Amino acid sequence: MTPPLTLVKPSEENRSSKLSSEIVNGLTRFRSELVQFARDKEPFVDAIICAILSSGHVLIEDVPGVGKTTVIKAISRLLGLEMRRVQCTSDLLPSDIIGVEVFNSSTQSFDFHRGPIFSNIVLADELNRASPRTQSALLEGMGEGCVTVDRQTYELPKPFFLFASQNPSDHIGTYPLPESQLDRFSVKLKLDYPSEEKETDIFQKAVLDPLQTIASEVLSRDTLLQLQAAVESVFISDRVAQYTKRFINATRNHEGIKRGVSTRGGVIWLRVARSRAILYGRDYVTPDDLIQAGDACLSHRVIPHTGNDAHHLIQQLLNTVDIE
Repeated sequence: MTPPLTLVKPSEENRSSKLSSEIVNGLTRFRSELVQFARDKEPFVDAIICAILSSGHVLIEDVPGVGKTTVIKAISRLLGLEMRRVQCTSDLLPSDIIGVEVFNSSTQSFDFHRGPIFSNIVLADELNRASPRTQSALLEGMGEGCVTVDRQTYELPKPFFLFASQNPSDHIGTYPLPESQLDRFSVKLKLDYPSEEKETDIFQKAVLDPLQTIASEVLSRDTLLQLQAAVESVFISDRVAQYTKRFINATRNHEGIKRGVSTRGGVIWLRVARSRAILYGRDYVTPDDLIQAGDACLSHRVIPHTGNDAHHLIQQLLNTVDIE
């Protein structure tokens, strides 16, 4: 096994010269504020930031009450972006998310009333409690950045992110997300319970609104769009591309995996790795960027055989597939 490369820690000296100091400072402050809010959850924070920079979508699976919704609201405030929340239930309809056409008697025509998907950040809370039909209503927006209603296509605002939370599959009243939808999430994360120190601090404060101390718009919309554009120019070497291909082939040929990572999954993995390079001050991707993002990006993209765990299998491959 080839050991992971040494991480390049964020610093002004390592930042890409293509990014202005204003953009760098905005990204640094955004990360610092989010880390401060979600203390002891730095890997979780970094994964979310990488998904945001790569224009991706985030799925958070965990038990109720650990702060999934609160973290997403904090992100919305820090970015100064409009956020709409949809509480998913079994009777939720696609039109409750996308919108509906209503007949206007004065014009004798139908007017489209936009749904909550027309915002920068959509929080689909407990997504796997919605029916498969309603879950599928999000696919076009996630993949194309637009929605189609009665043969008319409407563009979604930019930037656009779907943050979805879901309860573990053994909870009552949940529907499994289809593979096609899981494949459109850049990362799947687990927030988990806070540390003992953090939870004690939460109990001592016992505030109804933990967001009251969060700063507003530390990273502007325009700055975020510039960062997303910068991700596109991050260099991917032949060595990194070949490692990606070897790893994806390994998921497709592993005896414990029924279905491996798709081509789209590999592209999204590389985009998240590019974002990680930006976050850590580089304009090129290292194999370690892929390794560090591997579990969050790939575990939900493989279908293991019965009795196998996807997270364990991906970690096993990350430890055994040669970098060179």
